[in-house]
Amino acid sequence: MSKTLIFTATYNESENIKKLVETIFRINEEIDLFVIDDNSPDKTFEILEKISKKNDNLIVVKREKKLGLNTAHILAYEYAIVNNYEKLITMDADLSHEPKEISKIIDLLNNNSFVIGSRYMLGVKMT
Repeated sequence: MSKTLIFTATYNESENIKKLVETIFRINEEIDLFVIDDNSPDKTFEILEKISKKNDNLIVVKREKKLGLNTAHILAYEYAIVNNYEKLITMDADLSHEPKEISKIIDLLNNNSFVIGSRYMLGVKMT
């Protein structure tokens, strides 16, 4: 098991979820990715489920209805604690957070207990 868990919540992210997952695993194959989908009507979960069959580092949870980002974060924190991850990185699934920054964040977490990254520091950049 990886020592680093990346978490994202999804709702109608079918257009970009595959790119996000592939980009994260291209950066670091040792990372585990935990995705909670709130029963996206655009079938985001089905895409994730297909990808997860080929990648043991992708953990996908489908909730029965839209329960919101806050409860998804709580679930991710609990998952990280129960599974003894050393690092947890949370990000948006819409690619507004740059996956290429993950390596920098992991390095910073090696010497800091908490790191905040903001997509608004220099304006919003959509990929």
